[in-house]
Amino acid sequence: MTSVAGARLGLVFWEQDGAAHAAVTGPETRTGTAPVPEGAVFTGIDLAVGTTLRMAPTADLLDGGVTLPDTSRRTFRLDGARWQTPGPDDAEALVERLVRAGVLDREPLVADVLRGHRPAFSQRTVERRFRAATGLTRGAVRQIERARTAALLLAAGAQAADVAAELGYFDEPHLARALRTYVGRTARQLREGAGGAIALDVAQRRTS
Repeated sequence: MTSVAGARLGLVFWEQDGAAHAAVTGPETRTGTAPVPEGAVFTGIDLAVGTTLRMAPTADLLDGGVTLPDTSRRTFRLDGARWQTPGPDDAEALVERLVRAGVLDREPLVADVLRGHRPAFSQRTVERRFRAATGLTRGAVRQIERARTAALLLAAGAQAADVAAELGYFDEPHLARALRTYVGRTARQLREGAGGAIALDVAQRRTS
């Protein structure tokens, strides 16, 4: 499966050959190829940009992650405690419990900056706090998020020229380079659904 660059931490749970597994995934700066074990069933949780994990700095998880030990179908171990292994219907409840316990936190400055606000701090302080929370620069997060949005629009049928204009790319070649770097697909492949499995929910965005 083609993996897609992303600026978020994640929690992934899967079963294969009767065994249960869990992992924390870090932000990914480029596209790549991810193995999909035959017969495995996955549940994944994407956390908001700027979410941090008490057990490890986000920068240490960049382009990687941590496999969690002692995982069963019922429970997994994270940050020194055991938690109920979630299914698709109770993932949000797990995140709420992790937040209440202080295992997960979120840097509010990140959301403010990404919305275009100017926090009352020096640029150096903003950049330091932003990188500490995300493992990435502000520019890198914007580029990754913009490329992912472009991929969703193209997969929903939008024209490359329209996507480039809507998202502020200088021209279509710049859009094409971003897709190649962060998504691993061309605009045509995304529009045609070609290129094989991809780690992007192309059903979540629709255009008229």
